Amino acid sequence: MEPQAVVQRQLDAYNARDLERFLAAFSEDVRLYRLPATEPALSGKADFGAFYARERFVHAGLRAELLARMVLGNKVVDHERIHGVGERAFEVIVAYEVVEGLVVRMWSLSPQ
Repeated sequence: MEPQAVVQRQLDAYNARDLERFLAAFSEDVRLYRLPATEPALSGKADFGAFYARERFVHAGLRAELLARMVLGNKVVDHERIHGVGERAFEVIVAYEVVEGLVVRMWSLSPQ
């Protein structure tokens, strides 16, 4: 599966708040970095799933609006506007590294 298709699959599952389908796009040892931090904020699919179940998918109005996407080899960079987490939508840049059809690393950059 092409890297952009993997990233789109997880975005679609995120917008559906379908945790099982969302997690299927990620490797068992996925790491999420919130830049500028150099240590992962989330490590492993279990930690990742617990965070999204507790902090994101509980919001009925949750959705990520894709504003732009760039692809370079196995890296996909999305500019997204996230709705439904707080009172106001916020923008985020997320870079995904895809290996063998699964997201193995993510880097997130947000003004918040």
